[in-house]
Amino acid sequence: MDLNSDLGESFGAWSKGMDEEVIRHVTSINAACGFHAGDPSVMERTVQLAREHGVSVGAHPGYPDLQGFGRRKLAMKPEEARTAVMYQIGALQAFLTAAGMRMQHVKLHGALYNAAAEDEDLARAVCDGIRRVNPELIFLGLSGNRMLKAAGEAGLRTAGEVFADRAYEDDGTLVPRNREGAVLQDAETAAARCIRMIREGVVESIHGKLIPVQADSICVHGDHAAALAFARTIRKRLEEAKIRVCPLTEALSPGSAFPAVGAD
Repeated sequence: MDLNSDLGESFGAWSKGMDEEVIRHVTSINAACGFHAGDPSVMERTVQLAREHGVSVGAHPGYPDLQGFGRRKLAMKPEEARTAVMYQIGALQAFLTAAGMRMQHVKLHGALYNAAAEDEDLARAVCDGIRRVNPELIFLGLSGNRMLKAAGEAGLRTAGEVFADRAYEDDGTLVPRNREGAVLQDAETAAARCIRMIREGVVESIHGKLIPVQADSICVHGDHAAALAFARTIRKRLEEAKIRVCPLTEALSPGSAFPAVGAD
């Protein structure tokens, strides 16, 4: 099972998240690419940090919305969003190449993540852009979401993402952040829910309905107030449950389901 987190979301003199602490407990990171957060210096430091800790790196492109942290939907045409995603992937790839590393995946950020899940033309355009840059990249998206279908149709390898710290609606989407109960606050509760998603393939919605999920990667948001406690607790509980925690490329390999920690 892959454990991912959104990192590299500082900008200039403004610091956000606990990157140096959280990265010690995850296996993949989604690095901001300068549009919703991050800047060239932050991107370079984030890649170097991932290299030091042996963590895989994916691009985390979003809308060009630094002031809104990429959480506001912008009126971009599908082809504009496609080129924006291509641009951001290319920017991060420059720093990965300089560090002698390969990009593992792409995960959309915030409002773009949600908009592409609702707009098929946008979804197809974004996936086409990813494929044009590098058809070997894994597309990481919300489990059960139409974005995964669009990515598969574009010829991309896909992975289902589940969220440790977010509540789910009855239709499998995430509860909007401005609603009470949208963000989980207890790390142990989140860890138990993660194990259930992995072993039973279900998550309980905010209204008590069981929603089927495909858990290939678990996300712990790096900007969560208790991000470090969540990442550390979930990693520990997964290992205690004999669920091997590994990068996404390994988690998707045949025969990788529920091997003991440290198993070949």
